[in-house]
Amino acid sequence: MQDIKNKIFNIDWQLITEELNEKGFAIVSGLLSNNQCNEIIDNYTNLNAYRKTVVMERYRFGLGEYKYFNYPLPNLIQSIRESIYPKLAPIANTWMKVLSIDTVFPETHQELLEQCNANNQLKATVLILKYGKGGHNTLHQDLYGDVYFPIQTVLFLNEPDQEFTGGEFVLTQQIPRAQSKAIVLKPNKGDMLIFTTNFRPVKGTKGYYRVNMKHGVSEIHSGERHTLGIIFHDALT
Repeated sequence: MQDIKNKIFNIDWQLITEELNEKGFAIVSGLLSNNQCNEIIDNYTNLNAYRKTVVMERYRFGLGEYKYFNYPLPNLIQSIRESIYPKLAPIANTWMKVLSIDTVFPETHQELLEQCNANNQLKATVLILKYGKGGHNTLHQDLYGDVYFPIQTVLFLNEPDQEFTGGEFVLTQQIPRAQSKAIVLKPNKGDMLIFTTNFRPVKGTKGYYRVNMKHGVSEIHSGERHTLGIIFHDALT
């Protein structure tokens, strides 16, 4: 797993920090190889790898299916999760500070999980999502408990316009006392999107204020779309 750790180390984290502060999201191109993407998809049918399957239509979350991984996570996913977190923690702590929120995130991912465990959040939140024609995901936030990290990532496992059409990643931004803004993204296979879990700070004339954000997926017109979601905090259930 040293290869993926080296890739993460060599990311321009200063640029990522600037983009997250400015827009609430940033894209890292080509983090996963084509083979790595295919291996993750091929593992979708391995029932032992997952703790829970959710049929989205049943809960009115959209149309599609996702599965939460069991612990221990696959080595590749574990390496990504624990290597990226320390790069994002300083950004998250800056956000808390400028918004006057009394939360300080630890330097290591293991320490964050220990905080989750103390709050009875013991379940892995890393998940793989699968959509077919007509599939979509309604706008939402991935919180899972009182302890949550405000930034998460998603890795795109299929090539848009080749393996599927439609299925754009959608972010909405709700500025206080204003209409919502929609942001539509179409990352390539192997790309990683880093984005806010629920809000980000924006600087106004009287200081920083909180802008709430949600995310979802537009309707898939053809083919199959898989993504890997890496959420850093654990879940109650």
